[in-house]
Amino acid sequence: MNGLGRHILAEIYGCSPDLLNDKAFIEKTMVESALKCGAEVREAIFHKFSPQGVSGVIIISESHLTIHTWPELGYAAVDVFTCGDNINPWDACNNMTELLKAKNITAQEIKRGIFDKAVSIKVSNI
Repeated sequence: MNGLGRHILAEIYGCSPDLLNDKAFIEKTMVESALKCGAEVREAIFHKFSPQGVSGVIIISESHLTIHTWPELGYAAVDVFTCGDNINPWDACNNMTELLKAKNITAQEIKRGIFDKAVSIKVSNI
């Protein structure tokens, strides 16, 4: 791999609104998905919004998994970022899609930390 990690950005939709609004279910799904891809779970933080929606993050030794749900739309935005060559982030993403009973998924993979060419970006304060 030419880089430090792989980052999956997934749009998961057609999901059950009840599942997307269940904080305990979302946390269990995320932890299970991290473990299924072989990641080492370090910490989990989840928040249930009012009147609906759940956001959460699983910190893994290899990086993180995040989710933000919109039950009213049957939609979840999911990120799975893994570093190194031992963990396949697609395994976690596919497991989440299955457990959320999604009808559709659109996802892309981005390589992170590619240092093939030195790039200098100047940032200025406005």
